[in-house]
Amino acid sequence: MNKTAFSMPPNLNPDQASPDWMNKGDNAWQLTAATLVGLQSIPGLLILYGGSVKKKWAVNSAFMVLYAFACVILCWAAWGYRFSFGDKMIPFWGKPNFALDGHYLMEQTFLGKFPNATMVYFQGVFAAITLVLIAGALLGRMNFYAWMLFVPLWLTFSYTITAFSIWCPDGFLAKMGIIDYSGGYVIHLSSGVAGFTAAYWVGPRLTQDRQRFPPNNILLMLFGAGLLWIGWTGFNGGDPYVVSVDASLAVINTHICTAASLLTWLLLDIVFFRKPSVIGAVQGMITGLVCITPAAGVVQGWAAVIMGICSGSIPWFTMMVIHKRSEMFQKVDDTMAVLHTHAIAGSLGGILSGIFAVPKLNRLFYGTSGHYIGLFYGLADKRTHDGFRQIGVQLVGVVFVVVLNIVSTSIICVVVQIFMPLRMSEEEMEIGDEAAHGEEAYAIW
Repeated sequence: MNKTAFSMPPNLNPDQASPDWMNKGDNAWQLTAATLVGLQSIPGLLILYGGSVKKKWAVNSAFMVLYAFACVILCWAAWGYRFSFGDKMIPFWGKPNFALDGHYLMEQTFLGKFPNATMVYFQGVFAAITLVLIAGALLGRMNFYAWMLFVPLWLTFSYTITAFSIWCPDGFLAKMGIIDYSGGYVIHLSSGVAGFTAAYWVGPRLTQDRQRFPPNNILLMLFGAGLLWIGWTGFNGGDPYVVSVDASLAVINTHICTAASLLTWLLLDIVFFRKPSVIGAVQGMITGLVCITPAAGVVQGWAAVIMGICSGSIPWFTMMVIHKRSEMFQKVDDTMAVLHTHAIAGSLGGILSGIFAVPKLNRLFYGTSGHYIGLFYGLADKRTHDGFRQIGVQLVGVVFVVVLNIVSTSIICVVVQIFMPLRMSEEEMEIGDEAAHGEEAYAIW
């Protein structure tokens, strides 16, 4: 009997452009997922912010997003990536180095079967959206020149520390076994706390702007919100770094939780305010996206529904009830309510991850079961100690991110203030875009 030697199809044979360690499917999906995340910022949040604010702030709000995205991408490749994912320098920071050398960019990345170039891009758009989210708390009054300085400083001295600590295998929280599937801590809790802290230092908008700040284009805002929601497919679906069943689970859980959260927020608005608010629905959508992020690929579908109900109700309560009754919250002018939609929803998602994370799914994602087990399954499997330990680790992560961002953001704001005012002048705030940029969003001649 003749035996025919097995040979790979020609298009799958390794060559210099496709080395044997690279999986073409994984690389293609990772580049696609990164692009979906990039679209969440440009144009997603750019037009969401631009449509959500008063007409006189549409250009300034959109431009803060555009600048932040460009600045972060360049700084990320120049030094941010290696600070976040390079060789360990200290337990919460990597050694500084460039990610610009062609040889380094074509080598296999630290996780996944694709090159460093793909990972730098993927993680770069994550870093960029974090700064874009911070901008949401500062719309309508921050000096644009101060924002230009704030962005690279915060990326370097806050984001990279959190990213290394939680996501890099050598990070101290990663070694403790924290569950943060796709950035509930690194991106959302960080941006929510940093945005609220920066808003304190920058100061509030003009009184008339705080009292009445109607969206200039709700349909444009909804278009941006839609890009944000659908773009989250790449946000959570790309984090296994492989085309896998876990990536598929992360995607469907993302949409399930988001839908449940939006509907919960909508029902609360109807019950208590007697009107279905589209702006409220968008807030509920965002809190659902944020809440599922740290848990997306490690929880069951039914848990995603529960998380959606929680993210549609608890941030609603903190925003609509506690915020209005709290003197501290009233003093700080958080324009887009990032404290509630990102910090509270992100920490809520992190804690619920510690309750509902499934050992088998953790093993698929992390490659080991280790201590990764939600309290619910710890009690069911008689691993009570491990379940409570996981909750403890999740809470340690919350405290670390909150303290780091209050301290680092405050120091950065104080330093920036030495060189230029953080806030526009009263005259500039009265006029808006025309004073800040010499341009208007809707100039009809």
